[in-house]
Amino acid sequence: MESEEKKITELPENAYRELKPGEEYKPVLPSDRPVTEVTPWSIGMGLLMAVIFSAAAAYSGLKIGQVFEAAIPISIIAVGASAAFRRKNALGQNVIIQSIGASSGVIVAGAVFTIPGLYILQAKYPDIQINFWQIFFSSLLGGFLGILFLIPFRKYFVKDMHGKLPFPEATATTEILMTGEKGGNKAKLLITSGLIGGLFDFCFSAFRLWSEEITTRIIPAGAMMAEKFKMVLKFNVSALIFSFGYLVGLRFALIIVVGSLLSWLVLIPLVNEIGALTAAMSGGVNPFAALSAEAIFAEYVRPIGIGAIAMAGIIGIIKSAGVIGSAFKLAVGKKVATGAVGTDIKRTNRDLKMSFVMLFLFLTLIAVFIFLLIGVKITLIQAIVALIAITVISFLFTTVAANAIAIVGTNPVSGMTLMTLILSSVILVAVGLEGWQGMVSGLIIGGIVCTALSMAGGFVTDLKIGYWIGTTPAKQESYKFLGTLVSAATVGAVIFILNEAYGFVATPEHPNPMVAPQANAMAAIIEPLMTGSGVSWILLGIGAVIAILVNWLGVSPLAFALGMFIPLQLNTPLIVGGLLNHWINKKGADKQLTNARHQRAILISSGFIAGAALFGVLGALIIFLTGDGEALNSNLWSNPHGTGAQIVALIAFIGLVGYFVWEARRAKRED
Repeated sequence: MESEEKKITELPENAYRELKPGEEYKPVLPSDRPVTEVTPWSIGMGLLMAVIFSAAAAYSGLKIGQVFEAAIPISIIAVGASAAFRRKNALGQNVIIQSIGASSGVIVAGAVFTIPGLYILQAKYPDIQINFWQIFFSSLLGGFLGILFLIPFRKYFVKDMHGKLPFPEATATTEILMTGEKGGNKAKLLITSGLIGGLFDFCFSAFRLWSEEITTRIIPAGAMMAEKFKMVLKFNVSALIFSFGYLVGLRFALIIVVGSLLSWLVLIPLVNEIGALTAAMSGGVNPFAALSAEAIFAEYVRPIGIGAIAMAGIIGIIKSAGVIGSAFKLAVGKKVATGAVGTDIKRTNRDLKMSFVMLFLFLTLIAVFIFLLIGVKITLIQAIVALIAITVISFLFTTVAANAIAIVGTNPVSGMTLMTLILSSVILVAVGLEGWQGMVSGLIIGGIVCTALSMAGGFVTDLKIGYWIGTTPAKQESYKFLGTLVSAATVGAVIFILNEAYGFVATPEHPNPMVAPQANAMAAIIEPLMTGSGVSWILLGIGAVIAILVNWLGVSPLAFALGMFIPLQLNTPLIVGGLLNHWINKKGADKQLTNARHQRAILISSGFIAGAALFGVLGALIIFLTGDGEALNSNLWSNPHGTGAQIVALIAFIGLVGYFVWEARRAKRED
């Protein structure tokens, strides 16, 4: 009994190292026996996780530009729910739950990078029409392409390269699944934290019990600095944002915030001062004197941030040159599986038949072609050219995405999507597709490719988890399509609802729109490519130079660029989370206790993020259904952003951080 229990709860000794000549990896679940994997429970739980985390990830990605990793919290919930309901043979089912549910994060990452750009451009070009089906099909078809292009490479990545590629994200998720007997308590903490984080954010976003932001304008000196010098500091009290700070750590939190401070304490005052000096020299009026710091940021400083984001993506591609080179060789080489099933009939090495993969790939490409003709409304020749571009770029970059995830755990999807936009725009212009139709086509193509690459990177993680544990690849591959379908539908609905409730462009109806930084950057790049006007190349160029200099100093250019672009109040709370991470992880005498506290804090952070995001979607849904942004307003304050409301917000935030610290320090060594 003990040996059987050990076999279930521990990975083999050679799970993470290269195999010796003649040595074979034997997974936890025996390859020569059938195992329980696909059941109504695993499918139902997986789809539920896909819906919940698609909605949560879409909200967080559009609000603060960060899509949190869903695989780990889904794994925790899966093992916790299996323990709570006393499910037998849960390990194989939990892999399926995680695999289906994890479709959420990758579909969201593909969609939020590009699709909101359509809404952003629609503000300038009213002819652009957007509907749910455009969002749904670009996400669905991109997800299908990512799955189908990766399947032939599964054996190479997860088996042939065993021990040679670290797979950091897959390792962490596998360890959670293998310690499932502790999942009940962990799942309970995750749900409790989610309720607390969600209700906290709902109190200011819906009930208006306190202000969402604290600014230096509430003190006389701060108001004077904001008015005269355009210098202002802001802080958002959302549970979602400071929790991200904990997950990214102090280093990246500092980089992001320093980028933001460069924009708000240097560039905005500099623009105002240049206006003042010019007015003094010419005897005219400072054109920026009547503008607020926020208006100067939106009009003159944000484009600099966009240029920095674009260059950071290009730098990421250049840095990944080695990985990209080997991936391209792999893509055009002879490593692709032939689909011959007669030579390898073990359950753990059984993929979908290659004949099915090729047939479904053909049908998916036909569907893409029809979507381009009907959904995007371009000509036959233009659709053929666009289809070829999508097919070639998706196929070549699929292995790049999988390699990147396998090596460092991060996917350079933003840089690859940027390159796709530029390449496809040049190609489309060559076949006569310009103006707003060209922008729509370019962003739709970018959305399909971006989702394909995001899916490939995420799916290779699922397949590696299955390889270590011993599930059936064909079953993971089959039900990944179902997870993709549900995630694409959820993301399409959420993006549509969020645009109706909050918008992506500042208007009188939506004074505080969703930030959507990546989509803004993509829209800003594609507009001048299709029209030759509309964006200051000088400002974009300044941002590009800043990114190059920051990279030269050894600092992450993408993190710095996101800081420059995202509004200050959405960045400053990251420092609180980063400092908490540093403090909890300070080396002490009891390393085991320190690690237990850190792991517990990660769970609390994940709960806060998921809960706040889900309640944010709920609030957007209420606004969407009622058509009233103040439907739940308690009317406690005559000015919900006034001094009193901001003071209460500060007290509430301190209380939330206090709970975070108290809960994290309750960890015990065995946690």
